[in-house]
Amino acid sequence: MVLIEGNLSSEQLQFFDSNGYLVLESFASQEEIQSMRKRMEELLDEFDCSSDTSVFSTKNQQQTTNDHFFESAEKISFFWEEKAFDEDRNLKQPKQLSINKVGHALHEKDAVFNKFSSSGKVSSMLRSLGYQRPVVIQSMYIFKQPGIGGEVVPHQDNSFLYTEPTTCTGLWLALEDATIVNGCLWAIPGSHKNGLVRRFLRDESGVHFDKPSPCYNQEDFISLEVKAGSLVVIHGDLIHQSFENQSSKSRHAYSLHVVDTNGCKWAEDNWIRRNVDPEPLFSS
Repeated sequence: MVLIEGNLSSEQLQFFDSNGYLVLESFASQEEIQSMRKRMEELLDEFDCSSDTSVFSTKNQQQTTNDHFFESAEKISFFWEEKAFDEDRNLKQPKQLSINKVGHALHEKDAVFNKFSSSGKVSSMLRSLGYQRPVVIQSMYIFKQPGIGGEVVPHQDNSFLYTEPTTCTGLWLALEDATIVNGCLWAIPGSHKNGLVRRFLRDESGVHFDKPSPCYNQEDFISLEVKAGSLVVIHGDLIHQSFENQSSKSRHAYSLHVVDTNGCKWAEDNWIRRNVDPEPLFSS
């Protein structure tokens, strides 16, 4: 489906309401894609491997969540792949092929990523979805590295970025073609209609889920293979995942998560606790 001037059509909105996701082809131009990829190359070149970093894993989030992760809410921080190191904690390959993701404030702290994140077409699309005072609450550049790109287990975005009422929408932009072979997204169509399954909470002892993960039937998932430049819009309650990248080709993506701040309350026990409130993209 192709987006026209940033506004979603009634057919697109109906598809999103029914399925919990929407693929918008050619949302980003080749110029925008190359600009973000080139900027990330520069950030990686400048990145000091000996600085404070941590491993990111959706399988072991309680164990891998630390101060570096918490502080990343308002910074540009780097996170390693679980399989990036040997037994002696040495990188098996160059840092450029060992980073899992960079987050979580690229949209605020870097001009190139801010330009896309706050673009008119993003704002127009969010207006179509009914947002009144949206903020980008986190952003991530995800590498899905060749051979070691980690699995992202089935989850719902509202679990991590909870508002009352729930308002989170994920915007997942493919910066390279995403295929079954290199770790594209998978989703259970319509699963958002079943509501939020569990929450990821932060308290004095760290972080934890309030309930165990349900068991999902893999046959219920469909693959979302997309071309570079396509945007996948993801309802906050949609069950989605991606598998390890066991191919020789990376699968770069830029991901934004948006919540509304009009008539909605940001939960105090979310993992993100900001010192400064984020600026809204617009106010209706």
